[in-house]
Amino acid sequence: MIDRVRGRIYELFNTRWGGGRVGVAIDLVLVVLIGTNIIAFVLETESALAAEYGVAFRWFEVFSVSVFTLEYVLRLWSCTAGSGYAHPVAGRIRWACSPMAIIDLLAILPFYLPMLGVDLRALRVVRLARILRLAKLGRYTRSVALLASVLRERKSELLAVLFMATVIVLLSSIAMYYAERERQPESFGSVPRSMLWTVTNLTPLSATGARPETPAGIGLSVVIAIAGVGVIAMPTGIVGAGFVQHARGRRTVQRCPQCGADR
Repeated sequence: MIDRVRGRIYELFNTRWGGGRVGVAIDLVLVVLIGTNIIAFVLETESALAAEYGVAFRWFEVFSVSVFTLEYVLRLWSCTAGSGYAHPVAGRIRWACSPMAIIDLLAILPFYLPMLGVDLRALRVVRLARILRLAKLGRYTRSVALLASVLRERKSELLAVLFMATVIVLLSSIAMYYAERERQPESFGSVPRSMLWTVTNLTPLSATGARPETPAGIGLSVVIAIAGVGVIAMPTGIVGAGFVQHARGRRTVQRCPQCGADR
């Protein structure tokens, strides 16, 4: 009996938009609750709203954490019904160390830390972990699953682009350091300072207003600006090509006209 209940709960929580009407209802409730939590988190940062509706925000947080805690406990308890987590102890530990389980835990942990005697005056940033509830939507959103699939498939290409961008930033920073260090020591007096300027020119950021003044520095800035176009465009093209490939793959899937199953 217990095993049957455990298997049913595992099916409800681990079959996206599955498990019958009850499973779909649970998924919808969790998606709506996650969305409203993010909205409440954003609105709570407005001091006027926080002062006027602070009690309501607090009770909504208690309700949300209660639901998310129940979800986490049920997932942890029922995970042994899955093929990869069959062992009652090692299986649950393996599940608890999975990325989504860690996100689930971090999403509720800031609520319980003060109760455990943790002083959050110096750790207020921990409360920002509440925003990780948005990542929980990955279980229910096909677009997030598609993005994760594309990133996994294109991992080697993206890592190659990252390596190339790192080399470009390093070499450009060293070159700008030697070109501008005597004229502008406050902005280019070291390679890390030059690196800030290089990243600013390779991306749409505006972290520094320094401008090269030497002929060599001006020439390098032009080259860096052109290289920046490629640094931004290449990963965009790689991910875009991955999305196109997935879209074409879905269109070419043939379905049986009688049962609707994929061939």
